[in-house]
Amino acid sequence: MQLQIVPLHETQVQQLVCWRYAPPYEVYNLDPNSDEATLVYFLDPANAYHAILDESGEMVGFCSFGADGQVPGGDYRADALDIGMGMRPDLTGHGHGATFRDAVIAFALDNYAPPTLRVTIADFNQRAKRVWEKAGFEPVQRFRSEFSGLEFVVFVKRLSQI
Repeated sequence: MQLQIVPLHETQVQQLVCWRYAPPYEVYNLDPNSDEATLVYFLDPANAYHAILDESGEMVGFCSFGADGQVPGGDYRADALDIGMGMRPDLTGHGHGATFRDAVIAFALDNYAPPTLRVTIADFNQRAKRVWEKAGFEPVQRFRSEFSGLEFVVFVKRLSQI
């Protein structure tokens, strides 16, 4: 699967809010009746949201770079580029995670100059944790979200390791 990463646009945000994940991943579902504020948030360049497209130009995922990848309750004082990533629900669990991860990492390295890459993953999400660990990301912190009460794990990879 060849992937391309491009800035997210309005039509793609409207698709994204309609994606539905099965339990226990339903915590990633967005409100399909989202208001204008949600659209503005996703399209704000400060939040660095991007669409992940397949060979045919169809949106198969999304990613973000920066503070949006942080979860309230974590310690993000260390200098790092936070990455958020999601895959279209019908593609999850089919072995595509490494392809998505590698495309997102390559984009981050081409477009940002971070000393370290960082991802924050819900502790229950074993699939996502395995994907990032296989790329050499190491857990450095565990915490409970101030917002959701869920447990999270922060993983980092220093650029000298890439």
